[in-house]
Amino acid sequence: MEYQFIKDPLFGIRVRMSDEHSLIGRWLSDEIGNARLAEVFAWIAKIKQGQDTVVDAGREVRLTLNRDEALFEAHALFFNDDSQLDEYRDDALNFADEGLHAACGFEDFCALLEDFQQFCQGR
Repeated sequence: MEYQFIKDPLFGIRVRMSDEHSLIGRWLSDEIGNARLAEVFAWIAKIKQGQDTVVDAGREVRLTLNRDEALFEAHALFFNDDSQLDEYRDDALNFADEGLHAACGFEDFCALLEDFQQFCQGR
């Protein structure tokens, strides 16, 4: 998993990742940032101490964390009301779920967060 941290003067610290993992970067940039990083490390500690799963609903992205992986799912995946989409059916739009879910291994997730923390602290 490749990533790059960027200090943006307008938007703060941003995480750039490959398309496959872009949702993870968005989650870390927009929902966690430096402010909630300690909370995420607490979730990791719970998993390492034997808790099976930690789930965080988030504002736009749900994280499901377990010993094997970190699974990220945009809330848009759980949108069940198609009535609002009916007006667009004639436009032949493709409502793909690309970019709405991503996953990485637990160890890769831990490494990403440690690197992010170091970047936030200016190391």
